[in-house]
Amino acid sequence: MERLLIKDALNETYRGQEITVCGWIRTKRGSKGFAFIVISDGSSQETLQLVIPEQAPANSELHRCNTGAAVKVKGVLRASPAKGQKYELEVSELSVFGESDPDRYPLQKKGHTLEFLREIGHLRSRTNTFGAVFRIRNILAHAVHQFFQERGFAWVHTPIITSSDCEGAGELFTVTSLDFRNLPRNKDASVDFSQDFFGKRAYLTVSGQLEAEFLAMSLGKVYTFGPTFRAENSNTTRHLSEFWMIEPEMAFADLGDDMSLAEDFLRFLCMKVLEKGEEELAFIEAHYKRISIDEIRRLGETEFFRIPYTEAIRELERAAVEFEFPVSWGSDLQSEHEKYLADVVVKGPVIVSDYPKELKAFYMRLNDDGRTVAAMDVLVPKVGEIIGGSQREERLSVLEERMLQLSIPVESLQWYLDIRRFGSAPHAGFGLGFERLVQYLTGMVNIRDVIPCPRAPGKIYY
Repeated sequence: MERLLIKDALNETYRGQEITVCGWIRTKRGSKGFAFIVISDGSSQETLQLVIPEQAPANSELHRCNTGAAVKVKGVLRASPAKGQKYELEVSELSVFGESDPDRYPLQKKGHTLEFLREIGHLRSRTNTFGAVFRIRNILAHAVHQFFQERGFAWVHTPIITSSDCEGAGELFTVTSLDFRNLPRNKDASVDFSQDFFGKRAYLTVSGQLEAEFLAMSLGKVYTFGPTFRAENSNTTRHLSEFWMIEPEMAFADLGDDMSLAEDFLRFLCMKVLEKGEEELAFIEAHYKRISIDEIRRLGETEFFRIPYTEAIRELERAAVEFEFPVSWGSDLQSEHEKYLADVVVKGPVIVSDYPKELKAFYMRLNDDGRTVAAMDVLVPKVGEIIGGSQREERLSVLEERMLQLSIPVESLQWYLDIRRFGSAPHAGFGLGFERLVQYLTGMVNIRDVIPCPRAPGKIYY
């Protein structure tokens, strides 16, 4: 079907020319021998007004042009005399696809709450807000690949089904083909997963990091960008059960390299979304006022401040505010602490490094002091942590001892230890939750509003 996208049609090139466009009807009204229809095709924040003279052949289809209907129109693009729009289409041919029930269509010309739109997720992307959010998501996804590809990283596809719990949190979804009506049991009444499809218990992955590590040990620099899952019974505005993770891994790299990559990455994404999605960002800023284009630009242009965890704790202990969670060396930084560091102490993005080993995962490299690990978190204003990463422990004996201390079964991760046995090298990486990034750069309050089909406890409508 030959057609122009509305985003391409609305420019001087096509003025006075006959063009064909398709889209969904937003509004329809009549006035003084003309019908006026506004359509959107999702290609941009802009809509296109159709002008249909009463005597035009296209007028015969007007009775089917209900709000929400899909149409194809041909006509001449003219300069519009109406305020607020540059062009309009004088229609000569119009056809309506399929059916449209105006009495049941839920997106009428009025304001809708985000909570209501969440209940009709299959239609909410037709609204201005969610059209903008999902186009920004697309811009950022493309920019992720552009950043890494331009820097010599290989995109690798780590498994969705896995036998390991990367983070050790235990909040995993089990994947099984066993018959729940007749589960095989061990003598202690536990499920006998040796009779399952893979001969052992399998899960949906929470991270592709461990597999990315061995790929980095052969390809040098790799990144994953795919779905991950966590069976955490959390109904907050910042948690999803299914989400996308970006996880680069670099061989022959230390914590400093890791921090520099994370900073460059985040600044690159900010500048790309400004370059490609300023129209969408302006709409969201005007209607929700939670983050501004100027704030995004400052983040994209600002050098990130770096501070060790120990010094960050001192800053928090000197704070003239009373935190809900007490601050002391060895305690984890809560969201209120992270926001204070970014918003008040630094007044900009900050990278906190070298955390106590008890707070971090087993694979993070032990520092020479024996108390801290080469870990880092990137904190941004208003949100707190947005990226977490570390230099990985490349020393076999140190890693084995750490795993034993934390009661992590060494036998099940022999392949991971092999990376340290054969050609071990310093390496580092980080993780960025893609939805957290989109949520931050759009200012959307609920993370369920930045992914098309949100998955959360008790929520799996699609």
